[in-house]
Amino acid sequence: MSDRMRVGIVGCGNICPTYLRVAKMFPILEIVALADLVLERARARAEEFGIPKVYTPDELLADPDIEVVLNLTVPKAHAPLNKAALQAGKHAYTEKPFGIHRQEAQEVLQLAHATGLRVGGAPDTFLGAGLQTCRKLIDDGWIGEPVAATAFMLSPGHEGWHPDPAFFYQEGGGPMLDMGPYYITALVSLLGPVKRVAGISRMTRPTRIIRSEPKRGQVIQVETPTHIAGTMEFENGVIATVVMSFDVWAHRLPPIEIYGTEGTLSVPDPNGFGGPVLIRRAGAKEWSEVPLTHAYAEQSRGLGLAEMVRAIQTGRPHRASGELAFHVLDVMLSFNESSATGQHVFIASRCERPAPMPMGLAPGELGD
Repeated sequence: MSDRMRVGIVGCGNICPTYLRVAKMFPILEIVALADLVLERARARAEEFGIPKVYTPDELLADPDIEVVLNLTVPKAHAPLNKAALQAGKHAYTEKPFGIHRQEAQEVLQLAHATGLRVGGAPDTFLGAGLQTCRKLIDDGWIGEPVAATAFMLSPGHEGWHPDPAFFYQEGGGPMLDMGPYYITALVSLLGPVKRVAGISRMTRPTRIIRSEPKRGQVIQVETPTHIAGTMEFENGVIATVVMSFDVWAHRLPPIEIYGTEGTLSVPDPNGFGGPVLIRRAGAKEWSEVPLTHAYAEQSRGLGLAEMVRAIQTGRPHRASGELAFHVLDVMLSFNESSATGQHVFIASRCERPAPMPMGLAPGELGD
């Protein structure tokens, strides 16, 4: 097997340039083709970043030289394209969420198992320096036994800054499926899989007005809840309070905190890779900032893809796995289901807590 794997990207929208820039950090990734339903957009990205091939999505899937498909399409297309990539004999790595319905996401996992191909998914921020430092502190007992946690993502929504924000309010969007993956994935990586959830959700406004260019003034029809509050019970007994909202103009709540029998850990924003990481142990009068123990504190979106490729090469499990991404999706969907039924929802899926990243890595290194 070559030291590099050839990657084709489908979806050349807002997040694509970040992946293209970060991919240059990893010698094992070779981005060889771009595809988009809007071919002109793919051509523009290819010219900007020096990518040799521009395709339609179907043409990219048919190229036998491409070994891995990086799926950066809109949420509704994630699972169908992942499935098509696997059927074409290619590994697949997708932006979050892993799907918008359980059945389609399960079909992707089943097909990956049947074909022996890998499937993985964002977010990969839990592999970065900030959350890996938190993982080490928890595993090393710095806050004792974890008891509870909180996670807050409160914003006024994306229509004020994103160039094409409508899909954030369609089925498969909303604060839980859009931003929830960062927070729920971070909690699962720190605390393990979830046992059950309870939630209450609401759609505050039926329409939104785009305030960003180039679609300023256009009306978005809202199809999904925009404020979700709930609780999660983890298999280890930890109880977490979660609030995800596109209805809040300002707040002073922390992104994530973990409360243990011997102290409290303040976890950095899981939408990033770095810190700060703060701890206040039992009896201490002040918070202390903990130096980051791991690599990848800067923008490293694509780290999960590179780590999956390295795992394929070495034959070990990859960390940003399809099983993890599916479990997170299962949890997220359960909040609205709990709200609709007025009952707890027990989580049927399971995943292994991802292995911690090695310490001492240099930029571009992934460990064995």
